[in-house]
Amino acid sequence: MTDLAIAANGLRKSYGDKTVLDGVDLAVPEGTIFSLLGPNGAGKTTAVKILSTLISADDGVIHVGGHDLARAPQAVRSAIGVTGQFSAVDGLITGEENMLLMADLHHLSRREGRRVAAELLERFDLTEAAKKPASTYSGGMKRRLDIAMTLVGSPRIIFLDEPTTGLDPRSRHNMWQIIRELVSDGVTVFLTTQYLEEADELADRIAVLNDGKIAAEGTAEELKRLVPGGHVRLRFTDPAAYRSAASALRETSRDDESLTLQIPSGGSQRELRAILDWLDAAGIEADELTVHTPDLDDVFFALTAGTGVPHQPEEAAR
Repeated sequence: MTDLAIAANGLRKSYGDKTVLDGVDLAVPEGTIFSLLGPNGAGKTTAVKILSTLISADDGVIHVGGHDLARAPQAVRSAIGVTGQFSAVDGLITGEENMLLMADLHHLSRREGRRVAAELLERFDLTEAAKKPASTYSGGMKRRLDIAMTLVGSPRIIFLDEPTTGLDPRSRHNMWQIIRELVSDGVTVFLTTQYLEEADELADRIAVLNDGKIAAEGTAEELKRLVPGGHVRLRFTDPAAYRSAASALRETSRDDESLTLQIPSGGSQRELRAILDWLDAAGIEADELTVHTPDLDDVFFALTAGTGVPHQPEEAAR
């Protein structure tokens, strides 16, 4: 387990007769971004709460930061930082005061606390707003301050539980850059999200959690290959060319109204070249060629069988 920041085997948690986690196994290598993806109620936040020592599991063997969570919870707490869906920022005090409060909680000296707070406020572009009440911050600024507060203790593992919920697209992309920079510094990030684009953009590995179990795990590309439905779409403006192509190409779905053909394809370079070579040899010219390969939306819906609707990025109040 020396190369794993997080290792969990047989993780189980129930509330009454409701099983939230049902034998979940997780393995997160150091210095990577691991994303736990799933619909509402899948158990993502429960998993984070267990791994960060906030609640106890009913069963399972868990190591975080090389420490046995059951035997050394305080050592685990010293190695981790947690940023949840709802900000821990105190809006009644300034951004700087929030940082200094966190420094006190980590038992830093007054001088060291001020130094760390100033460095992190600068890093997260909050220096100009440092003396203002946090209640005046935008959603993106509060989330940046939240993560800055998490970093005061120099954690090597950070749990980000849906960190971009409610952020506008620009703030979301800024947060992605911050997460990438954390990992470039050697930090391990455990990310839960309902934003499919977010998992695809950031994660080295993704696990899809559904009904308390891991439905699938792998890289984004590996997960996409689990789902059939890739195709090449040819669109024509010349009806004669369309009819010629439709009669010659096999295993083709036709749309006579829009003059389009849909050819099953995995989107590989070899398959595309074969289609283009055939069109050239037949003297047929398609006006438009597009390739569709399954994306994480397809994976999500296939694996969760419609049990939840993932968030799609939308404009939110800044």
